[in-house]
Amino acid sequence: MTDVPETRLAAISPTATALAGPVVAAQEWRHLAFVHWRVPASAVAPLLPPGVVPDVFDGSNWVGLIAFELGDARIGPLPPSPIGGSFTEVNVRLYGVDAEGRRGVVFRSLEASSLPAVLAARAMFGLPYEWARTAQRPTTDGWEYASRRITASPTKRGPGFRLGVDVDSTTTVDDELSRFLTARWGLFQSRFGRTQWLPNEHEPWVLHPARVTTLRDELTAAAGLPGVVEREPDSVLFSPGVNARFGIGSFLRP
Repeated sequence: MTDVPETRLAAISPTATALAGPVVAAQEWRHLAFVHWRVPASAVAPLLPPGVVPDVFDGSNWVGLIAFELGDARIGPLPPSPIGGSFTEVNVRLYGVDAEGRRGVVFRSLEASSLPAVLAARAMFGLPYEWARTAQRPTTDGWEYASRRITASPTKRGPGFRLGVDVDSTTTVDDELSRFLTARWGLFQSRFGRTQWLPNEHEPWVLHPARVTTLRDELTAAAGLPGVVEREPDSVLFSPGVNARFGIGSFLRP
């Protein structure tokens, strides 16, 4: 369970609170597959930054493996950068809550094929991006994604990932669990030895039920969560996408 009183926990809303200040970054997220597993909160707690505790739904914390296309990235009021372009991203994420009751995402790793985007995200936001060869493509009934992290050694293979999902685009999902897993209006990250909250907003998700047809993953184990993907996922969703915007971050009080 969380250590935050229920009276202080922010309600989970499918609609974002408007950003209080200027937009510092924006990007498109397209063709997203959300694959999640239940995990004990005790397994997640050591992996969260200081001041953040596991956010729990139905007695469990959750590990997410998310694959999608990122495009149209821009900084502040500037036009989209041609350097990064569009690329497939794969991230491993957890869910936490701070003492103020803010519920957010904690990224353990983010794979991207654009080296400029990786370097920029690390330098500007402190996010744990990794340079990788990534790709995706539509299939008859859904989407497929793949990634292989690039290492400094030509003889050492980085962790890989391959995911295929079939999507039921005739049906939508909007329940407590789907909102818990996707309606996250900020992220927590370690930066300069402190924990930072970075808010974001986008239109409500349109989510479809999906099922995994192929999964070979080494990213979750590399992120400190061995054995998670060896069993069937507890939730699989797909979204056509949203347009996301990020606001000015703030540091958690000690």
